[in-house]
Amino acid sequence: MVRTVVSSSGDLVPSAVLALLGLHGPMSRADIARLLDVSPATVTQVTKNLLSREIIEERHSVPSAGGRPARLIALTQGAVGAIGVKVASTHVQIVEVAIDGDIVNAHTHTFDASAAGAVEYLGDLLEKQVENHSGKLLGIGVGIAGSVNSQESGIVNAPTLGWNDVKLGPYLRNRLDVPVLVENDVNALSVAERLYGTGQKYASFIAITIGRGIGCGMIVDGALHRGASGGAGEIGHLPTAIDGPLCDCGAYGCLEALVGQKALEATAREQKIISAEEGIAQLLEHAARGHEAAREIYRSAGYLLGRSIAGVVHTIDPEIVVLLGEGIDAWEFWQPGFERGFRSGQWATRNNLPYIVEAWADDKWALGAAALVLAAPFDARNTSGGQGKLVRERLSTHVGVGA
Repeated sequence: MVRTVVSSSGDLVPSAVLALLGLHGPMSRADIARLLDVSPATVTQVTKNLLSREIIEERHSVPSAGGRPARLIALTQGAVGAIGVKVASTHVQIVEVAIDGDIVNAHTHTFDASAAGAVEYLGDLLEKQVENHSGKLLGIGVGIAGSVNSQESGIVNAPTLGWNDVKLGPYLRNRLDVPVLVENDVNALSVAERLYGTGQKYASFIAITIGRGIGCGMIVDGALHRGASGGAGEIGHLPTAIDGPLCDCGAYGCLEALVGQKALEATAREQKIISAEEGIAQLLEHAARGHEAAREIYRSAGYLLGRSIAGVVHTIDPEIVVLLGEGIDAWEFWQPGFERGFRSGQWATRNNLPYIVEAWADDKWALGAAALVLAAPFDARNTSGGQGKLVRERLSTHVGVGA
């Protein structure tokens, strides 16, 4: 179980209590005090305020080590939450998420990122979402397949969207009048993994996404590692092959240009496995039917991916590797090559490092974006900056800190 430590001033105790209940479900007050490292009296006062505002509720009793049975407390569903947005080149997915990570509502809208009024149209969609949101909205998180200089400023450079120096964060904040956090989509996924997924059990891990591109989010010592300018984890652009194919980033021989979706499709067309009109779905169908050349494409891609991730492992020294993304449905064909490349690329002493493959659903991207907001109340490193402070203020106002 992850241990959460809050400031001695107690200002973060209400949000930390909510986060803990969101992570682990109904708990006793004694367990909350122990895990948050605060006094039982503080927890009693905080939970009294939360109960009076119907943010939490009491559940059934459980036997205690002595004395009367302990009452469990749990989150009241729908009372506090966030909106998460995944922006892709052809569609936008928007989810409403409760503070415990449950997706309450999900909507997908067609979208043309290259259109002249794309950002304004995104604002239109979110304006309607905010108007219709029930309960207390802490803020909006936006995940982008590109580089974001900081979650707070939200200035985006996303070649796949055709966006260069787009001031997305400032525009949405001014229009919607709510906190908005913008982040690379894989970084956002890693935050969600830390809060609600495999990463709850680990202080340091890397999350690798395979699909249209190859991404990597890094959680180091319990916090998202962004690097100096938000570009940490761009392993899809590791220089992998001398004189390799041109990548969308403008360089040659990047990992993504060799094993991303476009690369797999190009190789399959060159080998006449699929036609010019067909794509990754048809390649997967051939592999599933036992087509050896189709399977070899995946094996070769898996080997390169495994070797590359082995290098990241040597650099970051994680406790586990999490693999996910829209391309994971073909994992049985990636896996033989990946296993060989991943294990052969590591020192013998690290050769048993575990990796886990997670099932994929498209709404995980948007959940990751919402997690940026839901993580802000206990953002000890202030990754979320001033926008995170606004989220904390909204939560404090709702739960009555100091009341």
